[in-house]
Amino acid sequence: MPGTEREYGIEVEGVSRDFGKVRALDRVSLRVPRGEIYGLLGPNGSGKSTLIRILCGLLAPTEGRARVDGLDVVSNGEEIRRRIGYVPQKFSLYEDLTVLENLDFFASVYGLKGAERVERREWAIRLTSIDPYRPRLAAQLSGGWKQRLALAAALMHHPRVLFLDEPTAGIDPVARRELWNLLFTLAAEGVTLFVTTHYMDEAERCSRVSYLYLSKMLVEGSPDELTRLPEVTPEGTRRVEAACAQGVAAFMSAARALPYVVDVTIFGNSLHLLVLSDVPEERIARDLEEAARAPVAIRPIEASLEDVFVRLTRLQIEQRGEVPAAAGAKS
Repeated sequence: MPGTEREYGIEVEGVSRDFGKVRALDRVSLRVPRGEIYGLLGPNGSGKSTLIRILCGLLAPTEGRARVDGLDVVSNGEEIRRRIGYVPQKFSLYEDLTVLENLDFFASVYGLKGAERVERREWAIRLTSIDPYRPRLAAQLSGGWKQRLALAAALMHHPRVLFLDEPTAGIDPVARRELWNLLFTLAAEGVTLFVTTHYMDEAERCSRVSYLYLSKMLVEGSPDELTRLPEVTPEGTRRVEAACAQGVAAFMSAARALPYVVDVTIFGNSLHLLVLSDVPEERIARDLEEAARAPVAIRPIEASLEDVFVRLTRLQIEQRGEVPAAAGAKS
């Protein structure tokens, strides 16, 4: 991959990783341009943490190559760790230290001294707006402020690449939005961000998204590209939303049983249905109203990212023969 270090913050080329007879990653490839937010999604056990460990220079791939900030993860692991930041899902700073003591400690770990330490600490405090909590013990912070502190600590040494492993898990919606505003600020300053998340609204904020399933990367692309994949809404089908005042439980089973319904997903207080294209909306509404015994509103919709990943996962299950195809299509 010569000459690409100036263009990409992260490059992964055919990376696999085996643990004994278990393949945790299987020929994964991706590229993340500098200053871009890249989202990695997948169920637990799909290989996301293994990939991050490889990119942090903590684990060597069994095969393939990877570079971070232009450096090979195998031969330059120590230098990579000096150039990256990492924010784990679980708060890992010292809860018996204050906010300021935590930041000073991590500044010393990164080798920052004197005026440079003070400058970087104050910059991180301003960026994360954590100034009012300087004297507070980390254990006394809410979940959202703990994540801000973790982000501030990870940024002390001005990393060029930042890894965030489900950074908003367990925090409230307002804190989630504010944390993402910080990530956009960092991306605008040229920091490359690699984020794992289970939240579809967060995935939609990423420039590109990929989906790992049982060690394999199923798809990669912009959110718009993924929602238009032919396998998500196959030829001869379309997507509609069905909303009922009585709630989805009243007619979800009935929707599954309809012969023209290919797939059903709960989405808030509505159902997202993948149906045969030649079935009119009036028939769908009539059939569901009979089951719900209440009015049902039908409207055409485009696939969402959640629809994408649910559909692709079900197709994989069918291909593996874990459930009968008919059951997989309607579950």
